[in-house]
Amino acid sequence: MSDIENNGDGVSVLVTGGSGFVGSHLVLGLLRRGYRVRATVRGTAASSKVAPLRAMQDEHPGRLELFAADLLVDGAFDEAMKGCEVVFHVASPFLMPEKIKDGQRDMVEPALTGTRNVLGSIERTPSVRRLVFTSTVGAVFGDYVDVMAMEGRVLSEGYFNTTSTVENNPYHYAKTVAEQAAWEAERAQERWRMVSVNPGLVLGPSLTPASESGSLFLLEELFKGYFFYGAPDFSFTTVDVRDLADAHIAAAETPDAHGRYILAAETMSSFHEMARIIRTRYPRDLRLPRTRLPHWPVRILGPAFGLTQDYIRKHLGIRFEVDNRRGVRELGISYRPVEETLLDHYEAWRRQRGR
Repeated sequence: MSDIENNGDGVSVLVTGGSGFVGSHLVLGLLRRGYRVRATVRGTAASSKVAPLRAMQDEHPGRLELFAADLLVDGAFDEAMKGCEVVFHVASPFLMPEKIKDGQRDMVEPALTGTRNVLGSIERTPSVRRLVFTSTVGAVFGDYVDVMAMEGRVLSEGYFNTTSTVENNPYHYAKTVAEQAAWEAERAQERWRMVSVNPGLVLGPSLTPASESGSLFLLEELFKGYFFYGAPDFSFTTVDVRDLADAHIAAAETPDAHGRYILAAETMSSFHEMARIIRTRYPRDLRLPRTRLPHWPVRILGPAFGLTQDYIRKHLGIRFEVDNRRGVRELGISYRPVEETLLDHYEAWRRQRGR
């Protein structure tokens, strides 16, 4: 990996899902560090989704190429991957549970088949030396209650999600089986090495106006006033999208990086805390909740909002600490304050809606 250590210097890398929320920040970070970047997108035709990447092409002439690639098509990544030393596999669908009609078709097949197709291209591309795989904390645990059984009730990298299924939390299940498939492929050969990045809920300013990211959708419900009557006691592990992009690059550039890295702040953030932070700058936004909801109305009314009693029991009121020390120590990650992340996220959201 000696070429990679020298701050990019024209090394060719591939980013799958380059037009997504995380992928676009990663592409920008790589370009700024001097890499030659190839990025796959669903379609290269002019659209609001690809416009930020087109702007990056203008800003960094000759160093960003876009390729159309379908996760479900075998060989779709071969051309884009030619000559690349590092592959960042970011592309994977992330939908909120209420948006998922068929867990196998909507989540598992794109995540698992897409990962296998990227792995197949890596096998056919002798220049590849490292795969940086974008997973999720959801491949570490299925439900919050699972963390209560971990040592010290602290979330750490040593666990794999064993409780999610296609029916129960298909997103977490899909990411778990995809990550496990990638580890199996890595163990079966000697040429390339894999590092897995497992982020919490990804927040921060979006570069793309039309993201389907579930993390953006979740915050949009808060911003639009769905909880103005009071914030349910749900908390989230969070990471800034810019810190996550830096972590991907560090995972490629650090020769000794190995295994999995949880990327999330040590302390979870609740809906109520998020609203309080945003109100420090926007005190008159009446859509943001000012109070916490007691648990009992959430248990009674939750099913009307698509929350099952099982989900409520396994998440409501549960908080835990996150052990993020490996990423801090080995990748040199320093986390932005959650206040900065949330305010930047909210202001980007307002700008994109002309508010």
